Amino acid sequence: MSVAKPKDGLLAAIGLMSGTSMDGIDAALVWTDGISAVRTGAALTVPYGVALRRRLQRVVTDRGALKQAADKVERDITLAHIEAVERLLAATGLDAGSIDVIGFHGHTVFHNPAEQITRQIGDAALLAQRTGIGVVGQMRLADVKAGGQGAPLVPLYHAALASKLEKPLAVLNIGGVANVTWLGPDDGIVAFDCGPGNALIDDFVHARTGNLYDASGTLSLSGTVNQAVVAQLLDNRYFDRPPPKSLDRNAFDASGVEGLSTADGAATLAAFTVQAAARSLLTLGTPKRLLVCGGGRLNRGIMAGLAAALPDTEVAPVEQVGWRGDALEAEAFGYLAVRSLKGLPLSLPSTTGVPQPMPGGEYTPAPGRLAPVSRAAAS
Repeated sequence: MSVAKPKDGLLAAIGLMSGTSMDGIDAALVWTDGISAVRTGAALTVPYGVALRRRLQRVVTDRGALKQAADKVERDITLAHIEAVERLLAATGLDAGSIDVIGFHGHTVFHNPAEQITRQIGDAALLAQRTGIGVVGQMRLADVKAGGQGAPLVPLYHAALASKLEKPLAVLNIGGVANVTWLGPDDGIVAFDCGPGNALIDDFVHARTGNLYDASGTLSLSGTVNQAVVAQLLDNRYFDRPPPKSLDRNAFDASGVEGLSTADGAATLAAFTVQAAARSLLTLGTPKRLLVCGGGRLNRGIMAGLAAALPDTEVAPVEQVGWRGDALEAEAFGYLAVRSLKGLPLSLPSTTGVPQPMPGGEYTPAPGRLAPVSRAAAS
């Protein structure tokens, strides 16, 4: 593999993330050495069109549809990712030659690490060809094949950003699924999926109202929590398992809220997200501060619930420390793409349960371009 020299020791990466909420694609620009140096640039979100979102939702929730329609959906979401890259470049005035690598998460359609299976759809070759930028994709696969959970992968980026913040510190990402990163005063990292995020609320609200989500948590705040349903939802063997552990988007059966009003159902599902996260977090200790990212930080019901459940912890959105909550996961996959190029681990035994620090990712070069680094040169 040919090697191009990085500028100033940092590589320019575009990170792309299509999360379990299925609302669209986040794209973010970062310059990083893949270790501790991070500079962030422009970021944006390209929402999925209604028709594509419905088709994607169908292949995620219906195994038969996944077998029948995955290839067509994969091409269409890849085209949407290409559009996101083009929009980001246009917004920054940069060209493809200024970017060293794209970190391409794709979209998770099935995740079962117990059977060493995780599937993220997305055509890296098409993305590299159309953008003219090399792509690192399939970042969960090596971890799962080695016996890890394959998730969460963002904790190493959390640790890089939080290197100068007071510990113990926790970062709670509330996307479709919620995951927590615990950063100890000894620089130790523990991470795991701690329960549902927004997926149950989003699906419930969409079915009842046609809206895609509970904007600002308005419904959650207006309803009354049904504690019996919350207790039923918490009575799940997943919560008894020690970390590291991970969840599929469809891991929980929320049919218990079907008999509730729309407001009470939203409030009850928000309370489930809060109590699952708080209980999981307190098994690790009491952090001085809990920084919340992902769409859940915009749900006032969830944020108020976390503050009440964790009275000895300062609960705040990540913006309090200058991070970008809407772009954080996309930034992380740009950061992880650089780590992948350098042969550095993307996951640790304490973050995914993998037996040893695990490099990962598959690199697809852009036609006619030099690779920015080689694994051999970095190892």
